[in-house]
Amino acid sequence: MLAQLSGIRTTTTPNFLYFCILLIINYFIWISPSYSQKSENDLKDLQESATRIFLDVGRRHQEYIKTEIPFVNYVRDRKEAQVHIMITEQRTGSGGEEQTLTFIGQQNFIGLDDTLKYVSKQMDTEEIIRQGIVRTIKMGLIRYVSKTPLAGDLSINYRRRANPNAVVDKWKYWVFNINTNSRLNGEESSKELRLRGSVSADRVTPDWKISFDVSADYDKEEYESDERTISSFTRSQEFEGLIVKSRGEHWSAGIYGSARSSIYSNTRFPWNIAPAIEYNVFPYSESTRREFRILYKAGYTDIKYDELTVYDKTSEKLFDESLSGTFEIKEKWGSIRTTLEGSNYFHDFSKNQIELFNDINIRIIEGLSLDLFGSISMIHDQLSLPKEGATEDEMLLHQRQLATQYDYFGSIGLRYTFGSIYSNVVNPRFGGRRRFRRN
Repeated sequence: MLAQLSGIRTTTTPNFLYFCILLIINYFIWISPSYSQKSENDLKDLQESATRIFLDVGRRHQEYIKTEIPFVNYVRDRKEAQVHIMITEQRTGSGGEEQTLTFIGQQNFIGLDDTLKYVSKQMDTEEIIRQGIVRTIKMGLIRYVSKTPLAGDLSINYRRRANPNAVVDKWKYWVFNINTNSRLNGEESSKELRLRGSVSADRVTPDWKISFDVSADYDKEEYESDERTISSFTRSQEFEGLIVKSRGEHWSAGIYGSARSSIYSNTRFPWNIAPAIEYNVFPYSESTRREFRILYKAGYTDIKYDELTVYDKTSEKLFDESLSGTFEIKEKWGSIRTTLEGSNYFHDFSKNQIELFNDINIRIIEGLSLDLFGSISMIHDQLSLPKEGATEDEMLLHQRQLATQYDYFGSIGLRYTFGSIYSNVVNPRFGGRRRFRRN
């Protein structure tokens, strides 16, 4: 009996093991791939249902944002997007940047708009700034992603902070900057040396804006030919100051001050002081998206010239005024910035200048954008032109200001992109497209 029982165990145990092995093999051959395929299909369906985003932001942060926020779909055309994210920026009084992030709902999210802000410090690194922008975008996206199937895979964490206390600033909001740079370049027949230095002090609060800047430039160039050597030398020193007092959401009042010495413009430290008043049709709090500012200045200038001018003057005391209007708007369809400014001297209204500046970007249709830039000036106030005029060398090297009644500049460009509407993937290999370009 024992032998028989022993025989049963000996024959049935291997059969059972064979059965288990066959079951495991069948699982990996038939069941596991089908489950894996199902999981991949689920993930694909889930990603296709993700919120479609159009990033209206410069190339500086685009790839980083796409890498750090993978739970949405990025599209290359704003009309395909459910949410249009527009990022605008402006400098803060402490030298940092205030990033305004505007979320505009489209398609099934029409009416779901929001505006968030992120403020960086002057000493913040690029990594700190872009981390802050990404964190702010994530907060703004919650209301949209929460309405999609991806909401179940999101989690929200709260990092507790100390209670806010009153800020004690030993610098009283003053920010100082000292900058210096130099440039030296040359080849067999030419060389150039350029030096520049500046010192600035700024204080910006909700009620006051104060700014002072002192700078100096030195530039020397030499060009050699078989016949002669041409030398160019220019230098300038400049002071600029501004004090502005806020008068509500639409009005400001202030005073400008400046002094500048320049070989190019034939001036020796003329100083100017000009009270000014400004009205903004839109509230100043909306300045990153739209503004229409009207600025009037009336000033006094005491000026001395290095050389006798075409009007036989070596010095003058002048009263002048200027009026300018600046309109700027940034919307989903593009942006427009236009400035029109006119100025004149009181002693002779024929001595005047009018300048028009335009910078326009328009998204015409899907994938097609139009860029327009231009400026034109009508110039009738060149009081500092030297009587002897400029030599041929000075004209060629732009060493002296030349007589003119106008100047202009313009450019126009078209951009057209077509193909896949999605732009989720980031691939940094071999660097950017510019590596294929030649000088």
